[in-house]
Amino acid sequence: MTTAAAPRPHIFTLAWPLLIELFLAVLAGVVGTAMAARLSDTYGAAFAIANNISVTLFLLFRIVGSGIGVVITQNLGGGRRDMANKVALAMLGASTWLGVFTALLAFAGAGWLLEIMRAPAEVLPLATPFLQALAAAMLLDAWNAAMASVMRAHLRTRDTLLVLVAMHLSHLVLAWPLMYGWGPVPAMGLPGFALALLISRVLGLVLHLMLWRRHLGIHPVASDWWKLRRAELAAVLHIGVPAAAENIAWRLAFMASMAVAGTLGAQALATLAYVHQVGSVVVMFSLATAFAVEIMVGHMIGAGELREAHGLVRGALARGLVISAVISGSVALAGPWLLGCFTQDPVIIENGSALLWIAVLLELGRTFNLVVINALRAAGDARYPVAAGAASMAIVLAGGSWLLGIYFGLGLVGLWIAYATDEWIRGLTMWRRWSVHAWVPHARAARRRLRAKTPPL
Repeated sequence: MTTAAAPRPHIFTLAWPLLIELFLAVLAGVVGTAMAARLSDTYGAAFAIANNISVTLFLLFRIVGSGIGVVITQNLGGGRRDMANKVALAMLGASTWLGVFTALLAFAGAGWLLEIMRAPAEVLPLATPFLQALAAAMLLDAWNAAMASVMRAHLRTRDTLLVLVAMHLSHLVLAWPLMYGWGPVPAMGLPGFALALLISRVLGLVLHLMLWRRHLGIHPVASDWWKLRRAELAAVLHIGVPAAAENIAWRLAFMASMAVAGTLGAQALATLAYVHQVGSVVVMFSLATAFAVEIMVGHMIGAGELREAHGLVRGALARGLVISAVISGSVALAGPWLLGCFTQDPVIIENGSALLWIAVLLELGRTFNLVVINALRAAGDARYPVAAGAASMAIVLAGGSWLLGIYFGLGLVGLWIAYATDEWIRGLTMWRRWSVHAWVPHARAARRRLRAKTPPL
């Protein structure tokens, strides 16, 4: 059956809850890094390297996660609520299998993964048990991330925000006593942070299930949690596999650059960790805009509003560049003070402050990537970003990090120059793709597929 599409809100209405969500996620990472660094800079480096591996493994969930949002928004835009619900339920089974695989890989392969990252010898004894402890929460993260994507596609961004608030607050409240000890609770160090994460993810899953039933009318049964429904997942994988490949390619290239930083020693690795945590404050503004653009463009493509989608992306990108420049410049100015929240090492603070100024240029290029790639994906043009960007990620990001950081002896400055160059090359390539309307045939094909599934009146 076909149902009327819900009225679409202004992009800012979607973006501000997403911005707060991202802020809370960033805050959790920043606080986690600071809590680990409170024990020592070696603990801070161990937290950073294990957490980056866990984030990389989380990208496997993008195989279904990216496709879910696009397919559901297109169906909702075209008035196909029934198909959107079928896709949402099919996602649960796919998330289960991906979550189990990821958790097993993190637990059994922790030592191997850390060796690939060239973790310094003094970091390994701390990072290995921490990564293994994080594995338990990965299955829950798979479910929570996918269920939140469904809620956002239904324009319920405020509801997902409430769930994220509950999850992150419970995580941080529990992390302190579990890490440092409190009364009869023994100090567990980094594994205590992971245990608090697990408990908070259980809470998130319970809340998502309640919201699905109350607001979306979706009631999963036992078989939905393990069945792989090929018909519904086919469209999801059409978008999700290229999207995941693009994210995984970037993350692998970034991990290669982290391995370069690992060869520079624990102090350089700690500097990288602290600068990335501070810089993540800037990224979340661009990410919030990008996610809101993806949701809106998906609805517009489903409704056949291609001209409106093009105008939306141009306006959102212009605003995103201005905001990114202002925020990244402000963060660079406050760099010494911000880095001082993590460490008192003057060398780390001095080097990190220099990197934050290079990051101003980096973030402008990243804004192009985030906003335009998400728009291309929502329009059905999912393969181009990975095909066009893979060479830059491998040669400029990964290879450039080694060339500038090690061969030319620029250290972390060389890494950041490689990051910025890669973002600008890929960002301008994506913008050209969008501006010449090369995505339009993909959008029209997606619209035809949607209409073909709509029964005649």
